Amino acid sequence: MEVFSRSSCGDDDEEALKWAAIEKLPTYLRIRRGILKEEQGEAREIDIRNLGLLERRHVLERLVKIAEEDNEEFLLKLRDRIERVGLEIPTIEVRFEHLNVEAEVYVGRRALPTIFNFCLNILEGLLNYLHILPSKKKSLSILHDVSGIIKPKRMTLLLGPPSSGKTTLLLALAGKLGKDLKFSGKVSYNGHGMEEFVPQRTSAYISQHDLHIGEMTVRETLAFSARCQGVGPRYEMLAELSRREKAANIKPDPDLDIYMKAEALEGQETNIITDYILKILGLEMCADTMVGDEMIRGISGGQRKRLTTGKIQKESFLWRYFIQFIESIIVYMFLFLKSLANKNRGDASWTS
Repeated sequence: MEVFSRSSCGDDDEEALKWAAIEKLPTYLRIRRGILKEEQGEAREIDIRNLGLLERRHVLERLVKIAEEDNEEFLLKLRDRIERVGLEIPTIEVRFEHLNVEAEVYVGRRALPTIFNFCLNILEGLLNYLHILPSKKKSLSILHDVSGIIKPKRMTLLLGPPSSGKTTLLLALAGKLGKDLKFSGKVSYNGHGMEEFVPQRTSAYISQHDLHIGEMTVRETLAFSARCQGVGPRYEMLAELSRREKAANIKPDPDLDIYMKAEALEGQETNIITDYILKILGLEMCADTMVGDEMIRGISGGQRKRLTTGKIQKESFLWRYFIQFIESIIVYMFLFLKSLANKNRGDASWTS
């Protein structure tokens, strides 16, 4: 018994010495190094950028073994590590005031999609452009004097009957309204108007239609999406977190430290966040299956919907989703939405 006790103490001392060596490095190098525990219990220093597939899986398996049971505890660990050093993650509050959206449409027989109406509409549009003939379109109000607030750190459910303007409202909040619609009112993110920044970099609108490249696998789709979106402010946040932990003489959990560093570093073909999303959304079994389309057989409709959700990693996202899917899909998506809302401390709106 004494032999095993001495062995355990020796391993802990060796790990402490390796961590002390990493702490002496500059911040730039410190956030690229980590302590990886092997399956045999041995700890070794690694370069996060050279983290292999099996190593990522072992780290993730220790952090989130069963998604439904361990994910919330994992998210709490992430939050506690950040809050322990007094670091605050920026949040987003979305306000919309007196929104009005109108569309100019044809009514009656002119609204029917016939060849005659198509030709007549082109001719009438040309004459209207030359100010020869007035337009016969009628004004249709979609949203009228709508105001509200989407608070940060929570999920918001938007309910309404069909054709009540739910999709139009979400498109207006995401800055993706069609140019043919007349829009008035104010939408602000943390007090900044939509004209002061690019809303597509802060929020994301998830359509009810799944648009993917059929020839790519599920893993490739998520990895490609992650590389296109970049790491955002995670690198700067991790650097500040590392500086504060060093000043407070705090040693983080080795696996949690590797995860946060791996997701904040650029230049990797596949990131640990890709493996995490696959696990949370239950897509591990089809990770190397082609997504498919009308001509190529691929994943199922429920898996495709989960993949669409997994591609979005924004601070604020607006989700247009039909609720007629089976309950298991909703559970997976709810877990993922909850993980993003807790992790980014942002907000999510869900409409059905």
